[in-house]
Amino acid sequence: MHNFLKNETSPYLLQHADNPVNWYPWCKEAFERARKEDKPIFLSIGYSTCHWCHVMAHESFEDEETARILNQYFISIKVDKEERPDIDSIYMSVCQAFTGSGGWPTTIFLTPDQKPFFAGTYFPRKAKYGQIGLQELLLAICEKWKTDRKTLLASAEDVISHLKQKNESVISGRESEEIEEADVQLMETAFRHYKQLFDSKNGGFGAAPKFPTPHNLLFLMRYYERSGNKEALYMVEKTLIQMYRGGIYDHIGGGFSRYSTDDYFLAPHFEKMLYDNALLIMAYCKAYQLTGKSIYYGIAKATTDYILREMTSEEGGFYCAQDADSEGVEGKYYLFEPKEIIQICGEAEGRRFNQYFDITDRGNFEGKSIPNLLKQNSEEEWNGINSSDLFVSNRFQQEFDDGKKKIYEYRKKRYGLHLDDKILTSWNGLMIAAMCDLYCVSGDRNYLEAAIKAQEFIEKNLCEKDTLFVSFRKGKRSEKGFLDDYANEIFAWIHLYKATFHKEYLEKAKRFCEKTIDSFYDKEKGGFFLYGEDNETLILRPKETYDGAVFSGNSAMAYNLVQLFYLTGEDKYSEMAEKQLKFLATEARDYPSGHAMFLIALLDYDNVPDKVTVVVNRKEELEHLRCRIPLDVVINVLENPTKDYPLLNDRTTFYVCKGHSCLPPVNEM
Repeated sequence: MHNFLKNETSPYLLQHADNPVNWYPWCKEAFERARKEDKPIFLSIGYSTCHWCHVMAHESFEDEETARILNQYFISIKVDKEERPDIDSIYMSVCQAFTGSGGWPTTIFLTPDQKPFFAGTYFPRKAKYGQIGLQELLLAICEKWKTDRKTLLASAEDVISHLKQKNESVISGRESEEIEEADVQLMETAFRHYKQLFDSKNGGFGAAPKFPTPHNLLFLMRYYERSGNKEALYMVEKTLIQMYRGGIYDHIGGGFSRYSTDDYFLAPHFEKMLYDNALLIMAYCKAYQLTGKSIYYGIAKATTDYILREMTSEEGGFYCAQDADSEGVEGKYYLFEPKEIIQICGEAEGRRFNQYFDITDRGNFEGKSIPNLLKQNSEEEWNGINSSDLFVSNRFQQEFDDGKKKIYEYRKKRYGLHLDDKILTSWNGLMIAAMCDLYCVSGDRNYLEAAIKAQEFIEKNLCEKDTLFVSFRKGKRSEKGFLDDYANEIFAWIHLYKATFHKEYLEKAKRFCEKTIDSFYDKEKGGFFLYGEDNETLILRPKETYDGAVFSGNSAMAYNLVQLFYLTGEDKYSEMAEKQLKFLATEARDYPSGHAMFLIALLDYDNVPDKVTVVVNRKEELEHLRCRIPLDVVINVLENPTKDYPLLNDRTTFYVCKGHSCLPPVNEM
């Protein structure tokens, strides 16, 4: 026997290609062999930058004795959750049904018919801390499979029945006459819940671990725009500033880690994910647009520059993630001792740097220090009340700029940092949109060109006619795309159109929206399935509606449909948007704050946006036009005057409509 992962392209699967475990990727051959040999399936799901996946791999999957048990009594399958979100979604639901929670690594035991009968997450090799060891668990399940299989199969049927009932409970939305009143209730309930969870001292929501969830912040900013409720904006600003001050933000190289392990954003889980940074760039851009405070623009720019420097391929696609671990130690890459900084920067500059960024002999994380600004400046300065230009002060931009560059170069050479260099269609769509947003608030064309180059990469390598694919690495692409791939690519095309007014982007958004409706939409009960007609059929066909670390494909489609209606004026998008919003309103009724992106779409649909029709005198004036008009304003560009929209004074002319009334034409915005 041998390991079957050696020819895979997923970095996560390749991390296990030399294990003594006879791993299969998810494939028909594995299940056929399980049926033929009458063995249960051991399914392990994770991703390449997952710390506890590494721990379990080192403890168990590299261990000869554990491998012997697995190889003798089980057929073992490894799945990269980022390449197969359909498998991950189904079996994460299984794990939650068994244990009440979930996470990665996800450990599932299946019948050869893919039916789960036991689940968990991380298991140590040997029992400890009151938790059963993996070896003991494997032998117990093996014995049960041989002597009392009926009980295991009954458990599998119970789980499948429970999940199918839950899946079937996803029904179409309420009657249209109820929806307007329900909209207001959903918004207010969500706002009250955020307010209840808000940590007024440390920023963020709830207790540790604290995830950025930038779409929640984007909703609160949109809610503030519509309602004028200053509490909503305060919660956002406090959170954005506190995340920046803490160690969750990389003060040396830029970019944000996945989440904070404490209440005050000091000690992160150090892996950096593309999707987090994309959504955070959008949030900081929106905060800059709303407040004019330069600190938000500076953070968005530094985060984007980090992505372009460390997470972008030569061809333009954006990589997936950077690991939390170096040399098997979480966070080692990011930690410093005072003497290192002094050695790099010199005595005087090094001591100032250490004092300012809280790098001490005692340390703040396992005896070493995470650079942070939690002890610096008054709260009034940091929340921006007294200083809109804090980021561009001499203290930020000049005193420590040279030191950061030196420390950054030293850090790169000191320890290695694993890069997951998969290029995921879904996450690239988010980053393309984020770079468009930054271009629109900054006017820096480098960000727009990076977005366009990434989109060209996707269309060349991950798109074939009207079919998208999930991921690309080393010249190979993986499975046909899922809902999130299509939804986030449409999201990207809409942002590219808004940034450039190039009609081909809008046409592509429309074409792939039609494809998504044809392949993924549930025409009987509403909503979009996670996998489409072209994908592999699994034991369930879920619809994901909850906005977790990333907003769901259903929420993204609600947003896309609303935007396409306003951008095109076509009734079919209005009708489809209303159906999708009704569907999600029912899903969000019990926990609206868990559906932030849907609420953004709902706010946009219920509140007619300002609309500007621009008649261009010269095509060259399209350059930077978007940067002169707020992001949320719908712009219709006419390259030639018409009877209804003539030029005023032979100059580019703006026809502005606010709500349901239009203003006289003007030559300046």
